[in-house]
Amino acid sequence: MSGRLISLARYPKAPSVCKTLHLLFSPLQSAKIAHITKISFIRGKMSFIRNLKYWVPVLLWMSFIFWMSTGTFSAENTSLIIVPILRFLMPFLSSETVNMIHGVVRKLGHVTEYFILGILLFRAFRSGSRELRIRRWAFASFLVAVLYAASDEFHQSFVSTRTASLFDVGMDALGGLLAQGASALRHLSRQR
Repeated sequence: MSGRLISLARYPKAPSVCKTLHLLFSPLQSAKIAHITKISFIRGKMSFIRNLKYWVPVLLWMSFIFWMSTGTFSAENTSLIIVPILRFLMPFLSSETVNMIHGVVRKLGHVTEYFILGILLFRAFRSGSRELRIRRWAFASFLVAVLYAASDEFHQSFVSTRTASLFDVGMDALGGLLAQGASALRHLSRQR
């Protein structure tokens, strides 16, 4: 019995299940199983750390989008920046035209935010894989982007200076869709 425990003592960080193997297997078998389990355990940790570098940018960008959905970036506040710039660059524009351009810039902001999120999601779902699963990565990325867009608009419904809009979800989805197309084309061109 003590010989079996000594053979497992070389693997102190192996999961506790391995320490009971001595009851079921010979000392050599117990040591081999413990070693394999330890390797699997370490590979699992390494895989998590490796994948972390793909998912941290996604989470940071989602946080940035969440911040952009606060009252700080309401139409009233962004007009304090965009309208004076437009008036300086093109003083001949009417107020209606300036307000229309301001609205277009805000909607392009939606497309741009979710284009970047879509690219980051595709990269995260791919996680450095060399397998060719473009449809799966693109679908998962698009689905997450649209769900996050819907939750973002839901969040805006609680902000007094913002309004929730299905049109904005559509603009966000367009950005996510364009990102999947760009990601797929880039990935395919690199495969050739």
